[in-house]
Amino acid sequence: MKKASTIPISKIQRATKLVATGAKVGVNYLKYYGEKILNTEEEAREKLNKSNAEDIYDSLKDLKGSPLKVAQMLSMDKSILPRAYVEKFSLAQFSVPPLSEALVLKTFKKSFGKFPSEIYDEFDVKAYNAASIGQVHKAKKDGKELAVKIQYPGIADSIKSDLALLKPFVIRMFKMKGKMSDDYFLEVQDKLLEETDYVLEISQSQEIVDACKHIPNISFPNYYKDLSSKQIITMDWMKGIHLSEFTNINTDQEKSNSLGQALWDFYMFQIHNLKKVHADPHPGNFLISEDFKLIALDFGCMKTIPLDFYNPYFVLAREETLADKKLFEEKMYELEILLASDGKEESIFFSAMFHEMLSIFTQPFHAETFDFSNEAFFNQISEFGDKLTKSSELRSYNASRGSKHFIYMNRTFFGLYNLMFDLKAKDIKINNFITL
Repeated sequence: MKKASTIPISKIQRATKLVATGAKVGVNYLKYYGEKILNTEEEAREKLNKSNAEDIYDSLKDLKGSPLKVAQMLSMDKSILPRAYVEKFSLAQFSVPPLSEALVLKTFKKSFGKFPSEIYDEFDVKAYNAASIGQVHKAKKDGKELAVKIQYPGIADSIKSDLALLKPFVIRMFKMKGKMSDDYFLEVQDKLLEETDYVLEISQSQEIVDACKHIPNISFPNYYKDLSSKQIITMDWMKGIHLSEFTNINTDQEKSNSLGQALWDFYMFQIHNLKKVHADPHPGNFLISEDFKLIALDFGCMKTIPLDFYNPYFVLAREETLADKKLFEEKMYELEILLASDGKEESIFFSAMFHEMLSIFTQPFHAETFDFSNEAFFNQISEFGDKLTKSSELRSYNASRGSKHFIYMNRTFFGLYNLMFDLKAKDIKINNFITL
């Protein structure tokens, strides 16, 4: 994989890169109109999606940072984007071109005032893997094997300007309007800024490790504050394979169930007991150890859940709430899904749409145990997503609705559900940590 010797840092450099990508997408659309003459609409559209996904990802992987992180977030929900985009954007989870060795040393010297060789007994200057905001290196000190995460230079400083450039495209893609779109972007911006503060991540990581270490079949690395800085984190090197690698080779249902239960309990304990959650549940953040335990990594993206959101959110998840029209609508208003400014037809449309969505999406919470290997359940989610993308009625209304807290809570559940499905986990006890 080609290494990056520089990263576009200035606003002009990054804007130029995005504009050039937009021009390529424009050319792809011209080709698409020609393809429709020679092939079917479906074939032409599939080719367009593939070309656009490749061109957009090639640009984002060079920029790194927030544009690539947004692409990664979108790839976690397989019902939002066409498959070509999901497959390409998911590479942002742990397969991005790394920094060159020279840039690694320069970044380390700037952050610590020392080169890695002056801090560790051994340090591999070649990256082990690279993602949207940083990359990981192997090191050793005092007989311990360590993982050293280095943040890409200039990423934190470019977040606000990057999101300002991305905002018009995302608003157009998701038909967003009004003040809520500003609230959503501020929520994402604040979280991305937190993710680039590695001092904060160290603190959050230790807090989660201390709170969750009692959960069966899950383990965590130790974090070393004295070997870390605002752009560098040192932690234990955890031996294992990525969750996605494990699911490709595993044939043992008991192991799937055990790991799935650990993953589910990890998330439910955080949400219901700590009122905060590791809001980045993609395969790159979980390993499977040699003794088949789940290893959780990377606590840069933590979402605190306010009680005035938590309470109505999980009341809506109850089966009896879906059967009580008055209570259902009351919680919909509390969560800003229904708005006082809605007309009668708009209110009826969104009530019906969200009732259907919640009737599907909350099924795991309506039973004592749930089978996450059930393809019918995930097909329902996918079919509902397809239905929404084709809805002309939805496009005619203001689709910007729902509390800003939905962004990371929904991201968490979409990611969690997908991981549980990948594991093919069955007989999962749902209520171990739920006390609603």
